[in-house]
Amino acid sequence: MDKPLEAQLIVDTWAALSDPGTNAPAPLPIGVELTGDSGQLPSHFAVEETAVACVAVALMAAAHLHQHRGGTVGDITIDREHVAGAVRSERFFRRGGQSAGVGFAALSRFWPAADGWVRTHANYPWHRNALLSAFDLDDGDIDSVGAAIAEMRALDVEERVFAAGGIAAAVRGVDEWLAHPQGHALAAEALIGHCVIGDAVRRVRPAAELPASGVRVLDLTRVIAGPVCTRYLASLGADVLRVDPPHHLDMGRGERSDTLLGKRSALLDLRSPAGAATLHELLGLADAVVCGYRPGALDRFGLTEDALATRHPGLVVVYLDAWGHGGPWQHRRGFDSVVQAPTGIASGESADGTRPGALPCQLLDHGTGYLAAAALLHGLHAQSSGGGTHIRRLSLARTALWLTATSPAVVADSGPPVPEAEPSPAVDDVGAPRWLTEFDCADDPLTAVAPPGALDGRPLQWRTPPAGYGNDPAAWSV
Repeated sequence: MDKPLEAQLIVDTWAALSDPGTNAPAPLPIGVELTGDSGQLPSHFAVEETAVACVAVALMAAAHLHQHRGGTVGDITIDREHVAGAVRSERFFRRGGQSAGVGFAALSRFWPAADGWVRTHANYPWHRNALLSAFDLDDGDIDSVGAAIAEMRALDVEERVFAAGGIAAAVRGVDEWLAHPQGHALAAEALIGHCVIGDAVRRVRPAAELPASGVRVLDLTRVIAGPVCTRYLASLGADVLRVDPPHHLDMGRGERSDTLLGKRSALLDLRSPAGAATLHELLGLADAVVCGYRPGALDRFGLTEDALATRHPGLVVVYLDAWGHGGPWQHRRGFDSVVQAPTGIASGESADGTRPGALPCQLLDHGTGYLAAAALLHGLHAQSSGGGTHIRRLSLARTALWLTATSPAVVADSGPPVPEAEPSPAVDDVGAPRWLTEFDCADDPLTAVAPPGALDGRPLQWRTPPAGYGNDPAAWSV
């Protein structure tokens, strides 16, 4: 580990896994060897170093759990170039040789307002409709929406779109965000929130081939951060079942995507008595659940921390959201691209000091996903050691605060980041992609970024092709 900032971030992030109410965190459980060239993710912020730290800590937590279960693990190896590909994995996903990644819709963009800039997100039809309704537009294109926004103050656009059920945020600087009530709330939250309820004891699973072998994880997430968490757990051996509502589909039925790698996918209507009963049958046999919806969105289904601790004691529960778990914005919808706007990242990445810019990858999503995987694995270790229902909380906005606080200040003489070109995978000596993996599916061959990292010299991998969305039964496979 020859990069001081990388090394410090790994140490600090491992410390974040420990309950802040305890004494000094445990020492690093295992060595980490970093290989590959740096400079893959040009930014004014420590994007690459932060990404490496998030992946490293997830692997360290996996090794720590494996050792606790009686297994042995050699050193962890992580390639920087592989990590840079992994945090842009959606860009490399291919079906039949054709790009299958989901880009930004036309109305998902930065807009000049009367006194600044606003970022919107309108990839989903319901969010696009909300954006249009905020400006009383029955239909809209870039020109009509842009004309409406240009006449308003950025903060007024932010509030109007939110009130309509849409997603928008005004661009702010770091100091302005820290002075905002939501910035204040985030500053009071830990990077990884901890809570333990009760002292329920669960059987310690014996060591198996992989650190998370035999661990059942119920995946109630969508988009990127939550799926990154659960697909990484799958590469570590976990049995991951993703459950989505049939009335609010995330993609086409049967579609294979980057967010389904390593897991199975089922549709389940939690609003029906039968669906609710199935949910709790699944939870009764699960070891962990990851919830990636807005705070309160799943409460009526018995998924609050107190309800889970009472009905399913001993679970490890990870809650992910966009804006944090307290403060006036906690219930707002949000995505990585939008969270970058008010937190000072978009202004910090400006190439000309005027128009806002963006990180070279969706680091808030991917970084939070790997941190969530680390938190879940660490929670399993803590649960089997001391009992209790372990709650972990993370958010994109809290990860953004961490990034802006731990990165060197944006300096005038650093110049703009190098414009990002279309990524091309690093290749080995015979020209084969170094960190891409292929699945020989009957209907269409798939190409994806392999899970980053190796344990004891063995690269992680997914053992089966990604599931067809909604094609699996709502039941555990083991």
